[in-house]
Amino acid sequence: MATRKVKPMTPGTRHRIAPDFSDVTTNKPEKSLVVKLHRTGGRNHRGKITTRHIGGGHKKRYRIIDFKRDKFDIPATVKTIEYDPNRTARIALVAYADGEKRYIVAPDKLTVGTKIISGKSVPPEIGNAMPLENIPLGTTVHNVEYNPGAGGKLIRSAGASAQLIAKAEKNVTLKMPSGEIRMINGKCMATVGVVSNPDHFNVVMGKAGRNRWKGVRPTVRGTVMNPVDHPMGGGEGKSSGGHPRSPWGQIAKGYKTRNKKKLSSKFIVRRRNQKQ
Repeated sequence: MATRKVKPMTPGTRHRIAPDFSDVTTNKPEKSLVVKLHRTGGRNHRGKITTRHIGGGHKKRYRIIDFKRDKFDIPATVKTIEYDPNRTARIALVAYADGEKRYIVAPDKLTVGTKIISGKSVPPEIGNAMPLENIPLGTTVHNVEYNPGAGGKLIRSAGASAQLIAKAEKNVTLKMPSGEIRMINGKCMATVGVVSNPDHFNVVMGKAGRNRWKGVRPTVRGTVMNPVDHPMGGGEGKSSGGHPRSPWGQIAKGYKTRNKKKLSSKFIVRRRNQKQ
């Protein structure tokens, strides 16, 4: 997938860099794998706003994605590459030999007609899924599980990938997209390849209205609010606002928020911001 510079016909298109959908093969999703998606507007069951800057947005339906890849040793054929409004990556509709259809997060360079398979002893080719302990060192992977059988939770956004750099008795070591190096159980499943749509980070919206179509409401700086609304608000003229902090008073820059007793800390070999 690439991007294209839109002609500056209007103020909204002057700086717009749009995705081109040349890699998408159809605009009609598989009906059996689509469900209704309820919007919250950022509000909880009591109607209180618990997540700011959410509201509006175009109606969309959720595509049910197979993150587990647990249909072992049954070959599947890629039928379509599709756009998914719920994620930055493309998704692929695959049809298994027994007739079942599923959506998966599409790896980059996966094409229609390609054969893919999941299993413990399958070849490490793009789109194939297998336990981390069976993947060769140096391979790039995505859609990685935290716990065996729980389904892929890590490395699912556009253009992301991790590299397998070491193996031990029970765990393997991955270099994450953030630069963090962490150990993960070797029984966890992962998919070979880089996530599709790697040029997504080049996209420029061009106008505020396009973000409203995505369901994103405006974000207002704390320094322009009143003291009653934000710790950095108030003052005469363009005051600095004091030390950067959240609306609830938590320091925003440099303050460590991770729990020192968190169990998963023992699996982190090197933090993402740690100097080498």
